[in-house]
Amino acid sequence: MRIGINPLTWSNDDLPELGGEIPLETCLAEAKQAGYAGVELGHKFPRTPQALKPVVQKHGLEVVSGWYSSALLSRSVDAELDNLEPHLSLLKAMGSNVLVLCETTRAVHGDRSCPLSKRPVLTDAEWTRLCEGLTQVGEHTLKRGIRLAYHAHMGTVVQTAAEIDTLMQRCGKSVWLLLDCGHITYAGDDPVALARKHAGRTAHVHTKDVRKAVLAKALEADAPFLSAVLDGVFTVPGDGHVDFRGFFAELAKVHYDGWLVVEAEQDPKKAHPLTYATMGFKNVQALAREAGLLQRQPVGAAS
Repeated sequence: MRIGINPLTWSNDDLPELGGEIPLETCLAEAKQAGYAGVELGHKFPRTPQALKPVVQKHGLEVVSGWYSSALLSRSVDAELDNLEPHLSLLKAMGSNVLVLCETTRAVHGDRSCPLSKRPVLTDAEWTRLCEGLTQVGEHTLKRGIRLAYHAHMGTVVQTAAEIDTLMQRCGKSVWLLLDCGHITYAGDDPVALARKHAGRTAHVHTKDVRKAVLAKALEADAPFLSAVLDGVFTVPGDGHVDFRGFFAELAKVHYDGWLVVEAEQDPKKAHPLTYATMGFKNVQALAREAGLLQRQPVGAAS
């Protein structure tokens, strides 16, 4: 069990103006300073093993994983696998064992003018196509030693707990989950209840907290996703109202042994990156140890 961080604390892939001036070197140095063992990829990272390895190894960090946007509802599985290959090869070369994947066909999470109520909802035929496609992609990645961890995300075709249930019911066992506490909470669902149901099929975890008052404002206004992000709807664990103690307890019951990744989209000018990265690490570390998760850590691994 190790704790990693996503570079969204320093710069945002969907909002390049947030932290655009912060060098990757600063992100990596501060991630290590805060205590993290690894980082997820972002838009400032090199995309070849030859260029990436020395950058992260300089700071004693591992590459945890990286986001991939699939389009299985609009292209064939073969075309998807061709498109995925450079990313999958990079993860494999960097020693990652999990792929963060989200179906983004018709997604609205990146549209700063579109309210979340306009997000796409699948027909039964589309559910069949998506789940069959994901199962085939998952089987392909497993042959490379990498588990497909599906990321339910606001503004996409899989957003709610009910849709996560459907995904798990209709996909084969090659498809795993990424449980993101922030997105589950934003969708109006309970991360603890969802973990109780699906922890045994969870390959990756994003520990994102939610500011209750900001969320209420965003929901009332039916705000676009990125507007809520800019308003500060997300923060690091321990700075919002998500029940991480209960969430980690459910993970411990199934002996979860993947990464715990702190991921909190915030404006770095409002939320000082090193301060919040350190706060997130300390809170996750304390809560994970309390739940018994870190006790299963391999000898010699970073905590």
